[in-house]
Amino acid sequence: MIHALSKDLFANSSTFACLVNDMPQISNIVSDPRNIELLRALQEDPRQPVSKLASRIGMSAPAVKERLARLEETGVVRGYRLDLDPKALGWPITAYVRVRPVPGQLPKIAELAQKMPQVVECHRVTGEDCFIIKVHLDALENLDLILDRFLRYGQTTTSIVQSTPVPLRAPPLPAVKGKTR
Repeated sequence: MIHALSKDLFANSSTFACLVNDMPQISNIVSDPRNIELLRALQEDPRQPVSKLASRIGMSAPAVKERLARLEETGVVRGYRLDLDPKALGWPITAYVRVRPVPGQLPKIAELAQKMPQVVECHRVTGEDCFIIKVHLDALENLDLILDRFLRYGQTTTSIVQSTPVPLRAPPLPAVKGKTR
């Protein structure tokens, strides 16, 4: 069934050409060595002034500002975020909740997750479960309150985080030709 659907999707060559033609724009942007250096500098410190970024990559500040705008417009740079420590804010417990909705309830899970401030991530996934949801809790006793809301729409499986050996990080940047990292 899935194979037949994908065959139908790409049967119209103009649809396939449109999808493929959208990709080179971003790949051209990230294949530029100066853009890669700019992204590396931003990963190290996203609060750097444009003038400092410009001197680091050997360009003028207006040129760097233009490159930043292009990286943002194409979606390579999606934003600049503040990294808060949940424990310092009174949320010492982190848990992942896998949810397997009952038939017809799939949209309700995402809607509910969006409304709950304790939910900081919600991913639609493949496999037996349909969602993986990351929550922060002020106390273990409050886990039931969160789970009970999701149990209206399906089954849950919960894992409590003990430690985080690899914290959230950006995806690897492409290698700059002639340089190794």
